[in-house]
Amino acid sequence: MSDPRLDRIAIVLLSAIGDAVHVLPAVTALKRHAPRSRISWFLSSGPASLVRGHPGVDEIIAFDPRRGARAWFDMRRQLRARAFDVVLDFQVAIKAGLLTSLLRAPVKIGFDRARARDLNWLFTNRRIPARANQHVQDQYFEFLEYLGVPTSPVEWNLGPWPGESGLMRSVIESAQRPMVSIAIASSRKEKDWPPDRWVPVIDTLQERYGTRVVLVGGRSDSELRAEQVILDGVRERPLSTLGCTLRELVAVLHASALVISTDSAPMHMAVALGVPVIGLFGMTDPRRTGPYRASQQLIVNAYRDPGDGDAILMEKRYGRMPRIDVEDVLAKVALWHSSRR
Repeated sequence: MSDPRLDRIAIVLLSAIGDAVHVLPAVTALKRHAPRSRISWFLSSGPASLVRGHPGVDEIIAFDPRRGARAWFDMRRQLRARAFDVVLDFQVAIKAGLLTSLLRAPVKIGFDRARARDLNWLFTNRRIPARANQHVQDQYFEFLEYLGVPTSPVEWNLGPWPGESGLMRSVIESAQRPMVSIAIASSRKEKDWPPDRWVPVIDTLQERYGTRVVLVGGRSDSELRAEQVILDGVRERPLSTLGCTLRELVAVLHASALVISTDSAPMHMAVALGVPVIGLFGMTDPRRTGPYRASQQLIVNAYRDPGDGDAILMEKRYGRMPRIDVEDVLAKVALWHSSRR
């Protein structure tokens, strides 16, 4: 088969904010290579609120399969008169595969059979060759390599974008000191650090290092519980932005001197913004989902064992986040602080 045209490109990656951040360098690379292309991205409402307005994305087509049969009926009707040159199915899940099957395009690219879960490989007609496990970012770059599209330089273009200079200005100005943003919990409790351990970290950041801590994230039960534990224990109350919009979160992270996070969306967003990150890992391999080509010396790694070798591992290891001590995190804070002098 000949190389596909790149005039009308459809991207299928519906959910996971962190994964959406990893797709952005692929979008910017495609636009550099084919500036006249039109890129349409199928996204659920959460990550769509982060991506909407990105200079490389011409169209976001909102799709939420949680609406059930009605969502699929509406999408099929919406796509009836649409056609694309190429579909890039980044998401190995049955819902992404079913959506890919609705798209009219001569070329539908997905992962090889071994990596395409939920029979996802059945819905594509070109498959990326099998390869050893890589960082998620590099795995997405395999699509560009398959198309002959250069991946360098790696650019996210996450913002803040023109017109967003006023977002969270009151929070940023009220900090008055260098800001350290902390993602205190996530939607996956297995990835969370015991919330009481944030208390001495926050006290040290604010008292010894003269920073102002800002709590970032959503308003899930785990995040609200962690926030309350922290507020009850710290000597100086940190600022809290829990529940702010994703574009507001971009503004806060961009204004931060440091971000501390578990394996969650704020970590990947901070990397995209060029902000140093202390990443706490226990359930997932940081070689696969850690800060991409950045802040490697700041990773707190409770995931890997001495006998793991060099391979990037896919297995989830539960119950390891409590292995991370306060002193482990403060050692990374000291390392970050020394690098700023």
